[in-house]
Amino acid sequence: MEDAFVVADTVSGRIEGEIVRSMLKAHGIQALLSGEGAAAAIGLNVGRLARVDVLVPRKQLEQAATILADYYAGRLAGEDENG
Repeated sequence: MEDAFVVADTVSGRIEGEIVRSMLKAHGIQALLSGEGAAAAIGLNVGRLARVDVLVPRKQLEQAATILADYYAGRLAGEDENG
């Protein structure tokens, strides 16, 4: 199924999930957060229950993986500084 969403990343909580989701969105990739329900209901922000999956359309997974790799390697930091 071409329109299916797949896990592109798993992060530690809603705040980090929102950061990653917003970054992907800024690069033209649709992203959703999943798995945050338990953490929000119980008030957890650490540990396994606080994990949040960042989902992207299957057709954008390769592009998202490249952006995420650059993000975690620090290659996206300051990309707007030079123009």
